[in-house]
Amino acid sequence: MSTEYVLRVAEDPADREACFAVRKEVFVGEQGVPEDIEYDAYDATALHVLAVRADGTALGTGRLLYGEAASAKTGGDLTVGSLGRLAVTREARGLGVGAALVGAIEDAARARGLAAVDLHAQTHALGFYERLGYVAYGAEFPDAGIPHLAMRKVL
Repeated sequence: MSTEYVLRVAEDPADREACFAVRKEVFVGEQGVPEDIEYDAYDATALHVLAVRADGTALGTGRLLYGEAASAKTGGDLTVGSLGRLAVTREARGLGVGAALVGAIEDAARARGLAAVDLHAQTHALGFYERLGYVAYGAEFPDAGIPHLAMRKVL
């Protein structure tokens, strides 16, 4: 498999559908998240980033909420964005796709004048986010039956 891929903001409908397909494969298929809670009203206004191989195969995705859309997840602080729905297909894990997606989302947050990015990490992924500079805070909580911790990175 080629390990070459590009990142882009998913602006056209085909790219957005590719983002949703990756999320369905990872969250619904692998992790058993109910499909009716995987997609939400935030998807319409979020900035979605997509990683794609040269042949067009979608490898990963993530999204950024900012402004009013993020405020419910960031304690009302409009200077903080919310990174979420980060998913990398099984075949692409270990290629750096997840870290590249996080970097692209942070770049998008900086471009929008945000001071920090929050996320809700599945506890098994804490080490991944810690290596990227995120710091956990608060108590563990369940989301879709999976234990999570809130994390934040100052940009």
